[in-house]
Amino acid sequence: MKIVIIGAGGDVGRSVVDEFARDGKHEIIRVGRSQGDHQVDIASDDSVGALFKKIGNIDAIIATAGNVILAPIEKMTAVDFNKGLQDKLLSQVRVALVGQHYLNDGGSITLTSGIAVDDPIAQGSNAAASNAGIEGFVRAAACDFSRGIRINAVSPTVLTESMDRFGPYFPGYESVPAIRVAMAYRRSVEGVQSGRVYRVGH
Repeated sequence: MKIVIIGAGGDVGRSVVDEFARDGKHEIIRVGRSQGDHQVDIASDDSVGALFKKIGNIDAIIATAGNVILAPIEKMTAVDFNKGLQDKLLSQVRVALVGQHYLNDGGSITLTSGIAVDDPIAQGSNAAASNAGIEGFVRAAACDFSRGIRINAVSPTVLTESMDRFGPYFPGYESVPAIRVAMAYRRSVEGVQSGRVYRVGH
């Protein structure tokens, strides 16, 4: 398969690249904001469109990119909240909406949500809303896609590799190694299910 991985330089993305590269069965295209085989700004329609036009037809799209705003609710502004929605929720939706037209028949899209939608954390209202939006979009979009195209999401808990940065937001949580999370993306891409949210570690 020809697989585009957007966010390939992040903790999740690097592990997903390694997972699909280890058996040599796939052509992997690494995409990041400033590094990789191609660069893209997933908050821009023009940038996402130019990316897929340049790459051409593909078999799978994986999006692990997108940031949320972690802040106390009493300090959160509508502008800040919208910024998080734009960067995580709407950017991943944009990747799916544009990328679908470049998928071969039977292709797949895999987006990324996170544990905050099921197990809210302090300062996590924007994360919960963004993740819930992604999961709702995946379930509904799966009903509409034609040509055998599938769409799923992976929802990991906090990664072991990210505990130095995000551990304080997840007190008492058991982290999971990125390689375990990466297996859920393989399940999405190489499996047959659609409209599913694969939860890892929660």
